[in-house]
Amino acid sequence: MPEYLAPGVYVEETSFRAKSIEGVGTSTSAFVGPARRGPIGERSELLTSLADFERVYGSAENLAFADGAGQNPSVNYLAHAVRSYFENGGSRLYAVRCAGGTTTASAVLRDGAGTASEDVRLRARYAGSSGNGRVLFGTAAQPASQRSLDSAPLGSLARLSVAAATAGDPPTVTLFHKTAAGWQDNTSPTPSNLAPGAADLVELLSLALEYVDADGGSQSWEDLGWGPGHPRFVASVLAVKTSSRADELTQQLCCEVGNTVSALELQSAIAALPVQPGDAAGRRVLNMSGGSDGTAPVIGSATTAGSYSHALGQLTGLEDVSIVAAPGSSAYADAQAVQNALITHAESRRAYRIAVLDTPAAQSPDQVRTARSRIDTKYGALYYPWVVAPNPLARPGRPDIPKEIKLPPSGFVAGIYARNDIERGVHKAPANEVVRGALRFEQDINFGQQEMLNPIGVNCLRYLSGRGYRVWGARLASSDPEWKYVSDRRYFNYLESSIDRGTQWAVFEPNGERLWANVRQTISDFLYNEWRNGALLGSTAEQAFFVRCDRSTMTQNDLDNGRLICLIGVAVIKPAEFVIFRIGQKTAEAQS
Repeated sequence: MPEYLAPGVYVEETSFRAKSIEGVGTSTSAFVGPARRGPIGERSELLTSLADFERVYGSAENLAFADGAGQNPSVNYLAHAVRSYFENGGSRLYAVRCAGGTTTASAVLRDGAGTASEDVRLRARYAGSSGNGRVLFGTAAQPASQRSLDSAPLGSLARLSVAAATAGDPPTVTLFHKTAAGWQDNTSPTPSNLAPGAADLVELLSLALEYVDADGGSQSWEDLGWGPGHPRFVASVLAVKTSSRADELTQQLCCEVGNTVSALELQSAIAALPVQPGDAAGRRVLNMSGGSDGTAPVIGSATTAGSYSHALGQLTGLEDVSIVAAPGSSAYADAQAVQNALITHAESRRAYRIAVLDTPAAQSPDQVRTARSRIDTKYGALYYPWVVAPNPLARPGRPDIPKEIKLPPSGFVAGIYARNDIERGVHKAPANEVVRGALRFEQDINFGQQEMLNPIGVNCLRYLSGRGYRVWGARLASSDPEWKYVSDRRYFNYLESSIDRGTQWAVFEPNGERLWANVRQTISDFLYNEWRNGALLGSTAEQAFFVRCDRSTMTQNDLDNGRLICLIGVAVIKPAEFVIFRIGQKTAEAQS
Protein backbone atom coordinates (compact mmCIF):
# COMPACT_ATOMS: atom_id res chain seq x y z
CA MET A 1 0.00 0.00 0.00
CA PRO A 2 1.24 3.53 -0.67
CA GLU A 3 2.17 5.71 2.26
CA TYR A 4 0.19 8.85 3.06
CA LEU A 5 2.36 11.03 5.27
CA ALA A 6 1.53 14.59 4.34
CA PRO A 7 -1.93 16.17 3.92
CA GLY A 8 -2.97 16.49 0.30
CA VAL A 9 -4.85 14.98 -2.63
CA TYR A 10 -3.52 11.66 -3.96
CA VAL A 11 -4.55 10.40 -7.39
CA GLU A 12 -3.75 6.75 -8.00
CA GLU A 13 -4.36 4.23 -10.75
CA THR A 14 -6.13 0.98 -9.97
CA SER A 15 -7.72 -1.88 -11.93
CA PHE A 16 -11.33 -3.03 -11.63
CA ARG A 17 -11.16 -5.85 -14.18
CA ALA A 18 -9.52 -9.23 -14.56
CA LYS A 19 -6.44 -9.71 -16.66
CA SER A 20 -7.00 -10.77 -20.27
CA ILE A 21 -5.50 -13.67 -22.22
CA GLU A 22 -4.50 -13.19 -25.82
CA GLY A 23 -4.58 -16.24 -28.05
CA VAL A 24 -1.16 -17.29 -29.33
CA GLY A 25 -0.29 -17.78 -32.98
CA THR A 26 -0.55 -21.32 -34.33
CA SER A 27 0.69 -21.06 -37.92
CA THR A 28 4.44 -20.54 -37.47
CA SER A 29 6.40 -23.56 -38.72
CA ALA A 30 9.96 -24.84 -38.54
CA PHE A 31 11.73 -27.11 -41.05
CA VAL A 32 15.04 -28.93 -40.69
CA GLY A 33 17.06 -30.50 -43.50
CA PRO A 34 20.00 -30.11 -45.92
CA ALA A 35 20.33 -27.05 -48.17
CA ARG A 36 22.68 -25.67 -50.84
CA ARG A 37 24.37 -23.23 -48.47
CA GLY A 38 23.81 -21.27 -45.28
CA PRO A 39 24.79 -21.68 -41.63
CA ILE A 40 24.90 -25.29 -40.46
CA GLY A 41 23.17 -26.22 -37.22
CA GLU A 42 21.99 -22.67 -36.63
CA ARG A 43 18.40 -21.54 -36.83
CA SER A 44 17.51 -18.88 -39.35
CA GLU A 45 15.90 -15.56 -38.73
CA LEU A 46 12.16 -15.53 -39.34
CA LEU A 47 11.49 -16.24 -43.05
CA THR A 48 8.35 -14.72 -44.55
CA SER A 49 8.80 -15.65 -48.21
CA LEU A 50 10.64 -18.01 -50.53
CA ALA A 51 12.97 -15.13 -51.46
CA ASP A 52 14.01 -14.82 -47.80
CA PHE A 53 14.95 -18.50 -47.79
CA GLU A 54 16.88 -18.32 -51.06
CA ARG A 55 18.93 -15.32 -49.92
CA VAL A 56 20.31 -17.35 -47.03
CA TYR A 57 20.06 -21.02 -48.08
CA GLY A 58 20.33 -20.84 -51.84
CA SER A 59 18.23 -22.17 -54.65
CA ALA A 60 16.38 -25.45 -55.16
CA GLU A 61 19.23 -26.91 -57.26
CA ASN A 62 19.97 -30.54 -56.51
CA LEU A 63 22.45 -31.52 -53.82
CA ALA A 64 25.45 -33.71 -54.57
CA PHE A 65 26.09 -36.08 -51.67
CA ALA A 66 29.39 -37.90 -51.81
CA ASP A 67 28.00 -41.15 -50.38
CA GLY A 68 24.99 -41.26 -52.70
CA ALA A 69 23.02 -42.77 -49.83
CA GLY A 70 19.27 -42.78 -49.52
CA GLN A 71 16.44 -42.70 -51.99
CA ASN A 72 16.85 -39.97 -54.58
CA PRO A 73 19.15 -38.08 -52.19
CA SER A 74 20.18 -35.39 -54.66
CA VAL A 75 16.80 -33.64 -54.57
CA ASN A 76 16.86 -30.49 -52.45
CA TYR A 77 13.76 -31.41 -50.49
CA LEU A 78 14.04 -28.58 -47.98
CA ALA A 79 14.00 -25.85 -50.64
CA HIS A 80 11.08 -27.48 -52.47
CA ALA A 81 9.19 -27.86 -49.17
CA VAL A 82 9.67 -24.17 -48.38
CA ARG A 83 8.26 -23.28 -51.80
CA SER A 84 5.27 -25.58 -51.22
CA TYR A 85 4.75 -24.16 -47.73
CA PHE A 86 4.43 -20.57 -48.93
CA GLU A 87 2.36 -21.56 -51.99
CA ASN A 88 -0.18 -23.28 -49.71
CA GLY A 89 -0.69 -20.33 -47.39
CA GLY A 90 2.18 -20.42 -44.92
CA SER A 91 3.57 -17.05 -43.92
CA ARG A 92 6.11 -17.53 -41.10
CA LEU A 93 8.88 -20.11 -41.11
CA TYR A 94 12.16 -20.95 -39.43
CA ALA A 95 14.76 -23.24 -41.00
CA VAL A 96 17.79 -25.11 -39.71
CA ARG A 97 20.30 -26.56 -42.15
CA CYS A 98 21.58 -30.11 -41.63
CA ALA A 99 24.83 -31.28 -43.24
CA GLY A 100 27.73 -33.61 -42.72
CA GLY A 101 31.27 -33.49 -44.09
CA THR A 102 30.73 -30.40 -46.22
CA THR A 103 33.67 -28.35 -47.51
CA THR A 104 33.95 -24.70 -48.44
CA ALA A 105 34.86 -23.34 -51.88
CA SER A 106 37.87 -21.01 -52.06
CA ALA A 107 40.43 -19.49 -54.43
CA VAL A 108 43.89 -17.94 -54.14
CA LEU A 109 44.21 -14.51 -55.72
CA ARG A 110 47.79 -13.88 -54.56
CA ASP A 111 50.12 -16.56 -53.22
CA GLY A 112 52.55 -15.33 -50.60
CA ALA A 113 54.74 -18.41 -51.08
CA GLY A 114 54.20 -19.63 -47.54
CA THR A 115 53.95 -16.20 -45.99
CA ALA A 116 50.37 -15.68 -44.82
CA SER A 117 50.81 -11.93 -44.55
CA GLU A 118 51.41 -11.80 -48.33
CA ASP A 119 48.38 -13.94 -49.28
CA VAL A 120 45.12 -12.80 -50.78
CA ARG A 121 42.37 -15.43 -50.62
CA LEU A 122 38.66 -15.53 -51.35
CA ARG A 123 36.23 -18.12 -50.08
CA ALA A 124 32.54 -18.78 -49.85
CA ARG A 125 31.09 -17.87 -46.49
CA TYR A 126 29.28 -21.18 -46.11
CA ALA A 127 30.18 -24.73 -47.07
CA GLY A 128 28.51 -26.40 -50.02
CA SER A 129 28.93 -27.06 -53.72
CA SER A 130 27.01 -23.90 -54.58
CA GLY A 131 30.15 -21.96 -53.64
CA ASN A 132 32.01 -23.32 -56.68
CA GLY A 133 31.31 -20.22 -58.73
CA ARG A 134 33.46 -17.36 -59.99
CA VAL A 135 34.48 -13.88 -58.89
CA LEU A 136 34.57 -11.08 -61.46
CA PHE A 137 36.83 -8.06 -60.82
CA GLY A 138 36.23 -4.73 -62.48
CA THR A 139 37.73 -1.26 -62.11
CA ALA A 140 35.80 2.01 -62.14
CA ALA A 141 37.69 5.25 -62.87
CA GLN A 142 36.61 8.75 -61.88
CA PRO A 143 38.53 11.94 -62.86
CA ALA A 144 40.11 13.52 -59.78
CA SER A 145 41.04 17.08 -58.88
CA GLN A 146 43.88 18.01 -56.59
CA ARG A 147 41.39 18.54 -53.80
CA SER A 148 39.91 15.06 -54.17
CA LEU A 149 43.43 13.60 -54.25
CA ASP A 150 44.29 15.35 -51.01
CA SER A 151 41.10 14.18 -49.29
CA ALA A 152 41.21 10.60 -50.61
CA PRO A 153 41.42 8.05 -47.77
CA LEU A 154 44.39 5.75 -47.18
CA GLY A 155 44.36 2.70 -49.40
CA SER A 156 43.07 4.66 -52.40
CA LEU A 157 44.46 4.01 -55.87
CA ALA A 158 45.04 6.68 -58.52
CA ARG A 159 46.06 6.46 -62.20
CA LEU A 160 48.15 9.21 -63.80
CA SER A 161 48.14 9.39 -67.59
CA VAL A 162 50.84 11.70 -68.98
CA ALA A 163 50.44 12.68 -72.62
CA ALA A 164 53.32 11.54 -74.90
CA ALA A 165 55.65 14.17 -76.33
CA THR A 166 55.08 12.77 -79.82
CA ALA A 167 51.57 13.00 -81.19
CA GLY A 168 49.94 9.62 -81.73
CA ASP A 169 52.00 7.81 -79.13
CA PRO A 170 50.14 6.30 -76.15
CA PRO A 171 50.29 8.17 -72.86
CA THR A 172 52.54 7.05 -70.02
CA VAL A 173 50.42 5.49 -67.27
CA THR A 174 51.58 5.32 -63.65
CA LEU A 175 49.65 3.93 -60.68
CA PHE A 176 49.81 5.53 -57.25
CA HIS A 177 48.48 4.33 -53.94
CA LYS A 178 47.96 6.49 -50.88
CA THR A 179 49.91 5.66 -47.75
CA ALA A 180 50.36 7.51 -44.46
CA ALA A 181 53.42 9.20 -45.98
CA GLY A 182 51.57 10.32 -49.13
CA TRP A 183 51.03 9.08 -52.68
CA GLN A 184 53.49 6.43 -53.84
CA ASP A 185 53.83 5.16 -57.39
CA ASN A 186 54.45 1.65 -58.60
CA THR A 187 57.97 2.38 -59.83
CA SER A 188 59.54 3.90 -56.72
CA PRO A 189 59.85 2.51 -53.18
CA THR A 190 59.71 6.00 -51.69
CA PRO A 191 56.76 8.38 -51.55
CA SER A 192 56.53 10.86 -54.39
CA ASN A 193 54.33 13.83 -55.11
CA LEU A 194 51.32 13.23 -57.32
CA ALA A 195 51.38 16.56 -59.12
CA PRO A 196 49.77 16.25 -62.55
CA GLY A 197 50.38 18.76 -65.26
CA ALA A 198 47.68 20.73 -66.95
CA ALA A 199 47.45 18.26 -69.84
CA ASP A 200 47.64 15.15 -67.67
CA LEU A 201 44.70 13.01 -66.58
CA VAL A 202 44.40 11.77 -63.00
CA GLU A 203 41.70 9.28 -62.03
CA LEU A 204 40.76 7.69 -58.75
CA LEU A 205 40.18 3.96 -59.18
CA SER A 206 37.69 1.88 -57.25
CA LEU A 207 37.22 -1.88 -57.23
CA ALA A 208 33.99 -3.63 -58.20
CA LEU A 209 33.30 -7.32 -57.46
CA GLU A 210 30.61 -9.68 -58.59
CA TYR A 211 30.30 -13.18 -57.16
CA VAL A 212 28.34 -15.67 -59.27
CA ASP A 213 27.72 -18.93 -57.43
CA ALA A 214 27.37 -22.36 -59.00
CA ASP A 215 23.59 -21.97 -59.15
CA GLY A 216 23.76 -18.75 -61.16
CA GLY A 217 22.85 -16.44 -58.29
CA SER A 218 24.97 -13.31 -58.04
CA GLN A 219 25.98 -10.64 -55.54
CA SER A 220 27.91 -7.50 -56.37
CA TRP A 221 29.82 -4.83 -54.47
CA GLU A 222 30.99 -1.46 -55.84
CA ASP A 223 33.21 1.44 -54.74
CA LEU A 224 35.57 -0.85 -52.83
CA GLY A 225 38.96 0.30 -51.63
CA TRP A 226 42.28 -1.35 -52.45
CA GLY A 227 44.23 -1.06 -49.22
CA PRO A 228 43.94 -0.94 -45.42
CA GLY A 229 42.72 2.34 -44.03
CA HIS A 230 40.10 2.77 -46.74
CA PRO A 231 36.57 2.91 -45.25
CA ARG A 232 35.42 0.40 -47.88
CA PHE A 233 38.54 -1.74 -48.02
CA VAL A 234 37.60 -4.97 -49.79
CA ALA A 235 38.80 -7.11 -46.86
CA SER A 236 36.63 -5.07 -44.48
CA VAL A 237 33.45 -5.06 -46.55
CA LEU A 238 33.86 -8.79 -47.27
CA ALA A 239 35.20 -9.61 -43.81
CA VAL A 240 35.13 -13.12 -42.38
CA LYS A 241 33.54 -11.74 -39.21
CA THR A 242 30.86 -9.31 -40.28
CA SER A 243 29.58 -6.39 -38.26
CA SER A 244 25.91 -7.31 -38.62
CA ARG A 245 23.77 -10.43 -38.54
CA ALA A 246 22.16 -9.49 -41.86
CA ASP A 247 25.55 -9.41 -43.63
CA GLU A 248 26.55 -12.69 -42.03
CA LEU A 249 23.48 -14.46 -43.40
CA THR A 250 23.28 -12.93 -46.87
CA GLN A 251 26.86 -11.97 -47.84
CA GLN A 252 28.13 -15.10 -49.55
CA LEU A 253 31.78 -14.13 -50.20
CA CYS A 254 34.71 -13.49 -47.86
CA CYS A 255 38.04 -11.87 -48.74
CA GLU A 256 41.21 -12.23 -46.67
CA VAL A 257 44.08 -9.87 -47.50
CA GLY A 258 47.45 -10.29 -45.76
CA ASN A 259 48.45 -7.36 -43.57
CA THR A 260 51.56 -6.58 -45.66
CA VAL A 261 49.78 -6.59 -49.05
CA SER A 262 49.67 -3.06 -50.46
CA ALA A 263 46.99 -1.58 -52.69
CA LEU A 264 49.35 -1.75 -55.67
CA GLU A 265 50.11 -5.42 -55.02
CA LEU A 266 46.41 -6.23 -54.81
CA GLN A 267 45.78 -4.39 -58.07
CA SER A 268 48.67 -6.20 -59.73
CA ALA A 269 47.31 -9.59 -58.67
CA ILE A 270 43.91 -8.77 -60.14
CA ALA A 271 45.43 -7.45 -63.36
CA ALA A 272 47.24 -10.77 -63.81
CA LEU A 273 43.96 -12.70 -63.93
CA PRO A 274 42.50 -13.73 -67.28
CA VAL A 275 39.70 -11.72 -68.83
CA GLN A 276 36.25 -13.30 -68.56
CA PRO A 277 35.36 -14.49 -72.09
CA GLY A 278 32.47 -12.56 -73.57
CA ASP A 279 32.41 -9.95 -70.81
CA ALA A 280 31.76 -6.57 -72.42
CA ALA A 281 33.48 -4.71 -69.58
CA GLY A 282 36.61 -6.86 -69.84
CA ARG A 283 36.43 -7.92 -66.19
CA ARG A 284 38.96 -10.34 -64.76
CA VAL A 285 37.78 -13.71 -63.48
CA LEU A 286 38.85 -15.98 -60.61
CA ASN A 287 37.23 -19.40 -60.32
CA MET A 288 36.26 -20.85 -56.93
CA SER A 289 36.57 -24.57 -56.23
CA GLY A 290 36.64 -27.14 -53.45
CA GLY A 291 33.07 -26.78 -52.17
CA SER A 292 31.07 -29.95 -51.58
CA ASP A 293 27.74 -30.96 -50.02
CA GLY A 294 29.33 -33.75 -47.99
CA THR A 295 27.22 -36.75 -47.10
CA ALA A 296 23.52 -37.21 -46.41
CA PRO A 297 22.58 -35.87 -42.95
CA VAL A 298 22.16 -38.32 -40.06
CA ILE A 299 20.26 -38.32 -36.78
CA GLY A 300 23.50 -37.74 -34.80
CA SER A 301 23.39 -36.33 -31.28
CA ALA A 302 22.29 -33.10 -29.66
CA THR A 303 25.91 -31.90 -29.65
CA THR A 304 26.80 -32.81 -33.25
CA ALA A 305 26.33 -29.69 -35.37
CA GLY A 306 24.73 -30.54 -38.70
CA SER A 307 22.77 -33.55 -37.42
CA TYR A 308 19.00 -33.71 -37.21
CA SER A 309 19.10 -34.00 -33.41
CA HIS A 310 21.20 -30.86 -33.10
CA ALA A 311 18.98 -29.00 -35.60
CA LEU A 312 15.83 -29.80 -33.62
CA GLY A 313 17.57 -28.62 -30.48
CA GLN A 314 18.04 -25.19 -32.06
CA LEU A 315 14.25 -24.81 -32.22
CA THR A 316 13.67 -25.34 -28.51
CA GLY A 317 13.75 -21.68 -27.53
CA LEU A 318 11.33 -20.50 -30.23
CA GLU A 319 8.03 -20.04 -28.43
CA ASP A 320 6.08 -19.06 -31.55
CA VAL A 321 6.71 -22.33 -33.45
CA SER A 322 3.74 -24.71 -33.43
CA ILE A 323 4.45 -26.97 -36.44
CA VAL A 324 7.69 -28.91 -37.03
CA ALA A 325 8.75 -31.09 -39.96
CA ALA A 326 11.83 -32.58 -41.58
CA PRO A 327 10.90 -32.64 -45.29
CA GLY A 328 12.69 -35.36 -47.23
CA SER A 329 14.21 -37.06 -44.18
CA SER A 330 12.24 -40.20 -45.06
CA ALA A 331 14.52 -40.57 -48.12
CA TYR A 332 17.65 -41.07 -46.00
CA ALA A 333 19.07 -44.01 -44.10
CA ASP A 334 18.14 -42.60 -40.67
CA ALA A 335 14.51 -41.99 -41.66
CA GLN A 336 12.95 -43.83 -38.74
CA ALA A 337 15.31 -42.26 -36.21
CA VAL A 338 14.57 -38.76 -37.55
CA GLN A 339 10.84 -39.45 -37.34
CA ASN A 340 11.23 -40.55 -33.73
CA ALA A 341 13.27 -37.43 -32.96
CA LEU A 342 10.54 -35.22 -34.43
CA ILE A 343 7.94 -36.92 -32.25
CA THR A 344 10.12 -36.60 -29.14
CA HIS A 345 10.66 -32.93 -29.91
CA ALA A 346 6.92 -32.27 -30.27
CA GLU A 347 6.16 -34.22 -27.09
CA SER A 348 8.69 -32.32 -24.99
CA ARG A 349 7.32 -30.40 -22.01
CA ARG A 350 5.70 -27.05 -22.82
CA ALA A 351 6.62 -27.34 -26.51
CA TYR A 352 2.99 -26.97 -27.69
CA ARG A 353 3.86 -28.37 -31.13
CA ILE A 354 2.73 -30.98 -33.59
CA ALA A 355 5.04 -32.99 -35.87
CA VAL A 356 4.04 -33.38 -39.52
CA LEU A 357 5.43 -36.75 -40.60
CA ASP A 358 6.12 -38.11 -44.08
CA THR A 359 5.94 -41.67 -45.26
CA PRO A 360 8.81 -42.86 -47.46
CA ALA A 361 8.42 -42.42 -51.20
CA ALA A 362 7.04 -45.10 -53.53
CA GLN A 363 5.22 -47.02 -50.81
CA SER A 364 2.24 -49.30 -51.24
CA PRO A 365 -0.68 -49.04 -48.79
CA ASP A 366 0.50 -52.23 -47.07
CA GLN A 367 3.98 -50.78 -46.60
CA VAL A 368 2.48 -47.58 -45.20
CA ARG A 369 0.44 -49.60 -42.73
CA THR A 370 3.67 -51.20 -41.53
CA ALA A 371 5.35 -47.79 -41.27
CA ARG A 372 2.42 -46.48 -39.21
CA SER A 373 2.70 -49.41 -36.80
CA ARG A 374 6.19 -48.22 -35.77
CA ILE A 375 4.91 -45.01 -34.20
CA ASP A 376 2.24 -44.06 -31.69
CA THR A 377 1.92 -40.43 -30.67
CA LYS A 378 -0.78 -37.88 -29.96
CA TYR A 379 1.61 -35.13 -31.04
CA GLY A 380 2.16 -36.21 -34.65
CA ALA A 381 0.23 -36.79 -37.88
CA LEU A 382 1.33 -39.03 -40.75
CA TYR A 383 0.57 -38.16 -44.39
CA TYR A 384 0.61 -40.32 -47.53
CA PRO A 385 1.42 -40.37 -50.45
CA TRP A 386 4.07 -38.04 -51.90
CA VAL A 387 3.04 -35.20 -54.20
CA VAL A 388 4.02 -34.86 -57.86
CA ALA A 389 4.64 -31.16 -58.59
CA PRO A 390 6.19 -29.09 -61.40
CA ASN A 391 9.96 -28.96 -61.20
CA PRO A 392 11.04 -25.30 -60.91
CA LEU A 393 14.47 -26.31 -62.26
CA ALA A 394 13.09 -27.47 -65.63
CA ARG A 395 14.31 -25.45 -68.64
CA PRO A 396 13.38 -25.44 -72.34
CA GLY A 397 15.80 -27.50 -74.36
CA ARG A 398 17.00 -29.46 -71.30
CA PRO A 399 15.41 -32.91 -71.57
CA ASP A 400 17.86 -34.17 -68.92
CA ILE A 401 16.05 -32.12 -66.26
CA PRO A 402 12.67 -33.71 -65.42
CA LYS A 403 9.64 -31.46 -65.73
CA GLU A 404 8.00 -33.07 -62.71
CA ILE A 405 9.34 -33.96 -59.30
CA LYS A 406 8.07 -36.11 -56.41
CA LEU A 407 8.02 -34.26 -53.09
CA PRO A 408 7.19 -35.27 -49.52
CA PRO A 409 3.78 -34.02 -48.36
CA SER A 410 4.95 -32.31 -45.14
CA GLY A 411 5.81 -28.99 -46.81
CA PHE A 412 2.39 -28.81 -48.47
CA VAL A 413 0.55 -29.91 -45.33
CA ALA A 414 2.32 -27.43 -43.03
CA GLY A 415 1.25 -24.64 -45.38
CA ILE A 416 -2.32 -25.98 -45.35
CA TYR A 417 -2.26 -25.96 -41.53
CA ALA A 418 -1.29 -22.29 -41.61
CA ARG A 419 -3.88 -21.43 -44.26
CA ASN A 420 -6.59 -23.24 -42.34
CA ASP A 421 -5.73 -21.38 -39.14
CA ILE A 422 -5.88 -18.01 -40.84
CA GLU A 423 -9.05 -18.61 -42.85
CA ARG A 424 -11.08 -20.70 -40.40
CA GLY A 425 -9.27 -21.15 -37.08
CA VAL A 426 -7.12 -23.75 -35.38
CA HIS A 427 -10.22 -25.58 -34.11
CA LYS A 428 -11.19 -26.53 -37.68
CA ALA A 429 -9.64 -29.77 -38.91
CA PRO A 430 -6.98 -29.08 -41.62
CA ALA A 431 -8.63 -31.47 -44.08
CA ASN A 432 -10.84 -31.27 -47.17
CA GLU A 433 -8.38 -28.56 -48.24
CA VAL A 434 -6.93 -28.18 -51.74
CA VAL A 435 -3.25 -29.06 -52.15
CA ARG A 436 -1.97 -26.13 -54.19
CA GLY A 437 0.79 -26.87 -56.68
CA ALA A 438 -0.01 -30.58 -57.00
CA LEU A 439 -0.10 -32.10 -60.48
CA ARG A 440 -1.13 -35.46 -59.04
CA PHE A 441 -0.15 -37.78 -56.23
CA GLU A 442 2.44 -40.52 -56.43
CA GLN A 443 -0.20 -43.14 -55.62
CA ASP A 444 -3.85 -42.82 -56.57
CA ILE A 445 -5.55 -43.83 -53.33
CA ASN A 446 -9.06 -45.20 -53.76
CA PHE A 447 -11.90 -45.42 -51.26
CA GLY A 448 -11.18 -49.02 -50.29
CA GLN A 449 -7.52 -48.34 -49.59
CA GLN A 450 -8.41 -45.37 -47.42
CA GLU A 451 -10.86 -47.55 -45.49
CA MET A 452 -7.79 -49.56 -44.46
CA LEU A 453 -5.50 -46.59 -43.72
CA ASN A 454 -7.79 -44.00 -42.11
CA PRO A 455 -8.74 -46.03 -39.01
CA ILE A 456 -5.09 -46.54 -38.10
CA GLY A 457 -4.27 -42.84 -38.39
CA VAL A 458 -2.76 -42.47 -41.87
CA ASN A 459 -4.01 -39.28 -43.52
CA CYS A 460 -4.41 -39.74 -47.26
CA LEU A 461 -4.01 -37.17 -50.00
CA ARG A 462 -6.51 -37.98 -52.71
CA TYR A 463 -7.76 -36.86 -56.09
CA LEU A 464 -11.53 -36.36 -55.95
CA SER A 465 -13.27 -36.01 -59.29
CA GLY A 466 -14.58 -32.51 -59.77
CA ARG A 467 -12.96 -31.32 -56.52
CA GLY A 468 -9.27 -31.53 -57.31
CA TYR A 469 -6.40 -32.71 -55.14
CA ARG A 470 -7.17 -32.58 -51.44
CA VAL A 471 -6.02 -33.60 -47.99
CA TRP A 472 -8.60 -36.23 -47.08
CA GLY A 473 -7.69 -37.16 -43.53
CA ALA A 474 -7.38 -35.41 -40.17
CA ARG A 475 -6.22 -38.03 -37.68
CA LEU A 476 -3.31 -38.25 -35.30
CA ALA A 477 -0.94 -41.23 -35.42
CA SER A 478 -2.28 -42.26 -32.02
CA SER A 479 -3.98 -45.32 -30.53
CA ASP A 480 -5.49 -43.23 -27.72
CA PRO A 481 -9.24 -42.84 -28.48
CA GLU A 482 -9.32 -39.55 -26.57
CA TRP A 483 -6.78 -38.09 -28.98
CA LYS A 484 -8.00 -38.98 -32.43
CA TYR A 485 -7.98 -35.77 -34.48
CA VAL A 486 -5.30 -33.29 -35.53
CA SER A 487 -7.64 -30.41 -34.70
CA ASP A 488 -8.00 -31.67 -31.09
CA ARG A 489 -4.26 -31.73 -30.59
CA ARG A 490 -3.59 -28.37 -32.20
CA TYR A 491 -6.49 -26.68 -30.43
CA PHE A 492 -5.34 -27.94 -27.06
CA ASN A 493 -1.82 -26.76 -27.87
CA TYR A 494 -3.35 -23.37 -28.60
CA LEU A 495 -5.34 -23.28 -25.36
CA GLU A 496 -2.49 -24.51 -23.18
CA SER A 497 0.06 -22.14 -24.67
CA SER A 498 -2.32 -19.16 -24.49
CA ILE A 499 -3.20 -19.82 -20.85
CA ASP A 500 0.44 -20.49 -19.99
CA ARG A 501 1.62 -17.16 -21.39
CA GLY A 502 -1.44 -15.17 -20.37
CA THR A 503 -1.37 -16.07 -16.66
CA GLN A 504 2.30 -15.53 -15.84
CA TRP A 505 1.23 -12.45 -13.87
CA ALA A 506 -0.25 -14.76 -11.19
CA VAL A 507 3.10 -16.20 -10.09
CA PHE A 508 4.05 -15.06 -6.54
CA GLU A 509 0.75 -13.24 -6.05
CA PRO A 510 -0.91 -13.79 -2.62
CA ASN A 511 -2.57 -17.20 -2.95
CA GLY A 512 -6.05 -16.41 -1.68
CA GLU A 513 -9.67 -15.87 -2.67
CA ARG A 514 -8.99 -12.64 -4.53
CA LEU A 515 -6.35 -14.28 -6.74
CA TRP A 516 -8.52 -17.33 -7.36
CA ALA A 517 -11.43 -15.18 -8.45
CA ASN A 518 -9.18 -13.18 -10.74
CA VAL A 519 -7.78 -16.35 -12.33
CA ARG A 520 -11.27 -17.80 -12.79
CA GLN A 521 -12.50 -14.64 -14.45
CA THR A 522 -9.44 -14.33 -16.68
CA ILE A 523 -9.73 -17.86 -18.03
CA SER A 524 -13.53 -17.78 -18.26
CA ASP A 525 -13.45 -14.61 -20.34
CA PHE A 526 -10.93 -16.22 -22.71
CA LEU A 527 -12.95 -19.44 -23.08
CA TYR A 528 -16.21 -17.52 -23.51
CA ASN A 529 -14.69 -15.77 -26.50
CA GLU A 530 -13.59 -19.13 -27.90
CA TRP A 531 -17.13 -20.46 -27.52
CA ARG A 532 -18.59 -17.40 -29.25
CA ASN A 533 -16.16 -17.99 -32.14
CA GLY A 534 -17.48 -21.55 -32.59
CA ALA A 535 -14.46 -23.41 -31.25
CA LEU A 536 -16.33 -25.11 -28.38
CA LEU A 537 -19.41 -27.31 -28.42
CA GLY A 538 -22.54 -26.34 -26.54
CA SER A 539 -25.60 -24.14 -26.85
CA THR A 540 -24.61 -22.22 -23.70
CA ALA A 541 -21.31 -21.21 -22.18
CA GLU A 542 -22.01 -23.50 -19.21
CA GLN A 543 -22.21 -26.46 -21.59
CA ALA A 544 -19.07 -25.41 -23.44
CA PHE A 545 -16.62 -25.06 -20.54
CA PHE A 546 -16.09 -24.78 -16.81
CA VAL A 547 -13.35 -23.17 -14.71
CA ARG A 548 -12.85 -24.08 -11.06
CA CYS A 549 -10.29 -22.48 -8.80
CA ASP A 550 -11.23 -22.55 -5.11
CA ARG A 551 -10.85 -24.65 -1.97
CA SER A 552 -12.43 -27.59 -3.79
CA THR A 553 -9.43 -27.81 -6.14
CA MET A 554 -6.72 -27.17 -3.54
CA THR A 555 -5.88 -28.74 -0.20
CA GLN A 556 -4.14 -27.01 2.64
CA ASN A 557 -1.01 -28.91 1.67
CA ASP A 558 -1.20 -27.36 -1.79
CA LEU A 559 -1.49 -23.89 -0.28
CA ASP A 560 1.37 -24.52 2.14
CA ASN A 561 3.55 -25.56 -0.78
CA GLY A 562 2.69 -22.54 -2.94
CA ARG A 563 0.44 -24.32 -5.41
CA LEU A 564 -2.57 -22.72 -7.10
CA ILE A 565 -4.60 -25.40 -8.88
CA CYS A 566 -7.19 -24.44 -11.46
CA LEU A 567 -9.39 -27.10 -13.07
CA ILE A 568 -10.50 -26.31 -16.63
CA GLY A 569 -12.84 -28.39 -18.77
CA VAL A 570 -13.66 -27.65 -22.40
CA ALA A 571 -16.03 -29.33 -24.82
CA VAL A 572 -13.86 -29.38 -27.93
CA ILE A 573 -15.79 -29.47 -31.16
CA LYS A 574 -14.93 -32.49 -33.32
CA PRO A 575 -14.75 -32.66 -37.12
CA ALA A 576 -17.66 -34.23 -38.98
CA GLU A 577 -15.52 -37.03 -40.38
CA PHE A 578 -18.45 -39.21 -41.36
CA VAL A 579 -21.48 -37.39 -42.76
CA ILE A 580 -24.38 -39.86 -42.79
CA PHE A 581 -27.74 -39.34 -44.47
CA ARG A 582 -30.30 -42.10 -43.78
CA ILE A 583 -32.90 -42.33 -46.53
CA GLY A 584 -35.86 -44.70 -46.63
CA GLN A 585 -39.10 -45.15 -48.53
CA LYS A 586 -42.39 -43.94 -47.16
CA THR A 587 -45.98 -44.04 -48.29
CA ALA A 588 -48.14 -41.00 -48.71
CA GLU A 589 -50.32 -42.05 -45.73
CA ALA A 590 -47.50 -42.81 -43.34
CA GLN A 591 -46.84 -40.40 -40.52
CA SER A 592 -43.36 -38.95 -40.49
